[in-house]
Amino acid sequence: MKATDVIADGFGRIREIVHEVVEGLPAEQLNARVDPAANSITWLVWHLTRIQDDHVAQAAGLEQVWQGGGWVARFALSLPTGSTGYGHTARQAGTVRADSGELLLGYFDAVHEQSVRFVRGLAAADLDRVVDERWDPPVTLGVRLVSVLADDLQHAGQAAFVRGLLERR
Repeated sequence: MKATDVIADGFGRIREIVHEVVEGLPAEQLNARVDPAANSITWLVWHLTRIQDDHVAQAAGLEQVWQGGGWVARFALSLPTGSTGYGHTARQAGTVRADSGELLLGYFDAVHEQSVRFVRGLAAADLDRVVDERWDPPVTLGVRLVSVLADDLQHAGQAAFVRGLLERR
């Protein structure tokens, strides 16, 4: 198995979790916060998608789906266009809301498709390319993709936990 196949499989597993979490929930539950400082399912899924979109597009030299696919306008958030959720306060996180699961999944699936298409087009040697020299040691493409996978899996798990809490109320 090629390393790029393993990475693509990881992105597929994130997709499975995100769909399991979001499908069938009304907007009220997607946007619910279990306490005023907690993140909603909407924020968690939007954030993990924004991070994947931002990081993979930058590494691939592609336009982010957020801007290029018109998702900025569809979400109509009161946040800067480039916001990914990183460093959000509880108040800012509370402004990230979705009218439906279809909106969240539409954006997520578009990002997922771009990410997997990019990863499947890579050769193993491409994973050694440095994509961020601000760190010591510099970050390679392989390390960046694993970082995105880890962050996304963590937030997808958090969203699944929140769904479980909401369903047991």
